[in-house]
Amino acid sequence: MNEQFRVSQKIGLMFRPGTAIPKDIKSWAITQLNAKSPALGISKSMPKSQVMPWPKSLQSDLKGRSDKLIRAAEVETIANRMENKTEAHKLINKSDFENYMGNNDHLKFNHRNIYGKDQVRLRFLTFWANHFTVAPVGDTTDQLVGSHIEDALLPNLNSSFSDMLYAAISHPGMLYYLDNAFSSGDKLNDNLGRELLELHTVSPTANYTENDIKNAAYVLSGWGYDTAKNKNYMGSFLQSKHRPGSKTVLGKTIQSGKEGLRQLTDSLANNSYAISFITKKLAEHFISENPSKSDINHIANAWKQSNGSLDQIHTAVIERAIDTKSPKFQWPMNWLFQVIRLSDATYIHGWDEIAGSCNHCNGNPKNDGSRKYPFMQNKEIFLELGQSFWHSRQPNGFSNNKESWISGEMFDRRIKFAEAIFNAGNPQFGANQIMDRIGAHQSTRKLVNSVGDTNEKNRFIALMCSPELMGLEYA
Repeated sequence: MNEQFRVSQKIGLMFRPGTAIPKDIKSWAITQLNAKSPALGISKSMPKSQVMPWPKSLQSDLKGRSDKLIRAAEVETIANRMENKTEAHKLINKSDFENYMGNNDHLKFNHRNIYGKDQVRLRFLTFWANHFTVAPVGDTTDQLVGSHIEDALLPNLNSSFSDMLYAAISHPGMLYYLDNAFSSGDKLNDNLGRELLELHTVSPTANYTENDIKNAAYVLSGWGYDTAKNKNYMGSFLQSKHRPGSKTVLGKTIQSGKEGLRQLTDSLANNSYAISFITKKLAEHFISENPSKSDINHIANAWKQSNGSLDQIHTAVIERAIDTKSPKFQWPMNWLFQVIRLSDATYIHGWDEIAGSCNHCNGNPKNDGSRKYPFMQNKEIFLELGQSFWHSRQPNGFSNNKESWISGEMFDRRIKFAEAIFNAGNPQFGANQIMDRIGAHQSTRKLVNSVGDTNEKNRFIALMCSPELMGLEYA
């Protein structure tokens, strides 16, 4: 694989056809950190569909999401009182489509990664979305996973880790996912306080105590929502539920009240244990399965010298990812995005084809004669693939260890998806064209040629599931 595609695979999502290939790959990658990030996508999954900005009508800010959930609850109350249960069911289905944003958010995230021009920036966004895991536990958090990514993480990609940490922890999606919305000074839930220390910042290497966890939870008490008072479930600080008095976490005295959370997150963001833990995690994700001490130190030094500037941290990651020639195994979701981008397939449906949005097909879009419609909706695709931010998962997120992803079953899934993309995605480029464009290694060409010259589908599958395209080897 040539240098441009090697780098774009390792820290990006591969260059889409028609994209200019930069000569100076390092300068290009660093410039990508400040690229614009519009949500781009397609309305219908037709060959050569026009890429356009996502419709504003299918997106909502936090206030809009709150209003939609309140409206959904009101519709459900009305439906429950209706004698005609068939009409009540139709009313609820219509309300679900109009008021719950999970399907829209998931599709928009996938469209960003398939059609976006800011591929390096998007890869870092994916890393942080996994680091700060928020997963659905019902309609409320399903409504909030996308908002957590779009409203807490994306706007802070060019700020500091301290800013991102505070935004991620105080977002209603995190508060609800880890039960902090139900925590108060006299009825403590320490889930978020525990994960804030264990997973988001210092890790167990800091040797924090149960008392540190309890005090972190006390700092977080009162952060949640009060539907009875505000008729608004979105995150807020309620003094009446906060544990009064100062708290001590890892030797740092934290003041009482709303400001205490920012004081705590600032302290944790600059803790040496947090820097060591997260820089290693970044290195493992982008550089190598077993990053060298010099790789980790390079990122950690950038962190310390810039006081946690994410631009400087990400730049350091890019530098070492390029300079370190070892391959980096690609997650299933990133692999799928790369396959679709390289082949210019339209396997992921458009926003007009979201279940429930098709007025003439009872919410179940069918083949219109121009193509085979994918046999699975967007969410089902990623559930079957085994990786999605919109499905239940543990707070520690998805593993960076390739051993978690290269079982026979997981490899078989990639084969099936490569076949499905060929059959249903109308790829615009075949195996030979893609190999020539990326400068595929002779071992990959030999593998592809071993399946024969005439069976283009098998050649496509062999290429996309080759060690080189999965990030297992470069030579």
